[in-house]
Amino acid sequence: MKKILLTGVNGQVGHALQKKLFNYQVFALNREQLNLTDKDAIRQAVQTIQPDLIINPAAYTAVDKAESEAELAYAINATSPQILAEEAAKLNAVLIHFSTDYVYDGSKIADYVETDAVNPLSVYGKSKLAGEDAIRAVGLPHLILRTSWVYGAYGKNFLKTIIRLVSERDSLRIVADQFGAPTSSESIADAIVELLAVWQPQQEKQSGVYHFTNQGKTSWHGFSCAIVSEYNRLAKAKNGQLLKASVENIIAITTADYPTPAARPANSTLNNQKLKQTFNVSLPNWEQGLQQVMCSLE
Repeated sequence: MKKILLTGVNGQVGHALQKKLFNYQVFALNREQLNLTDKDAIRQAVQTIQPDLIINPAAYTAVDKAESEAELAYAINATSPQILAEEAAKLNAVLIHFSTDYVYDGSKIADYVETDAVNPLSVYGKSKLAGEDAIRAVGLPHLILRTSWVYGAYGKNFLKTIIRLVSERDSLRIVADQFGAPTSSESIADAIVELLAVWQPQQEKQSGVYHFTNQGKTSWHGFSCAIVSEYNRLAKAKNGQLLKASVENIIAITTADYPTPAARPANSTLNNQKLKQTFNVSLPNWEQGLQQVMCSLE
């Protein structure tokens, strides 16, 4: 797999991957170069580049907005992966596609494994599940990697929002009864490089869905507290400016206290053992992922 078509390079994961895949010939396309709502443009891009591998982190990720933009969410999250898979199959190429923890409804107390029943609560989750199903239906060698709570030093994300808000406000109210694994784009990119070194697409049993998150679990409130704590720790070490609000000023609230257009799973923590057992690849604990990202913030 020497020639890679990489989508979504303006996104967090795509941007991180572009920096890490220097041992490959990478054709990195942003949304201006590849309109994922244009079926013909997708087909033409794949046939022009003729990649050995397509990596598709591009997605419609505005979870709440998707409730009122279902057609657009499905076009990007379901139809475009199908076309990428179909065109890859014509070239005997293979596909790595990113999916989400939001394919689950969150009713399970323990961590989810790949064989657990899916039941997405939101349009976003349903559109991502439809993308998974479409890829499987094509039948080419593929990896569908379900990740969660993605953030990084680049782009707009929860971490950046928390740092901005805590710089402006004396206190914050953050949901404390939704649990998952914050997963850094850096951790994802590092693990993809490891995965590419060992994946053998000709082995049909390796194709399928894998959970692909940083290890451990926390709540949005716990993640927020960790962000503020780590930011202030680094600021003290550099004699820099501390954030306006401290950890003690981040107030835990319930999901019911913060209603949103899209329902979210109460627990979407993913078990990553299948990834470890199949490829001997694992992502670090979420706290380690956070420290790596915070050190790279300007």
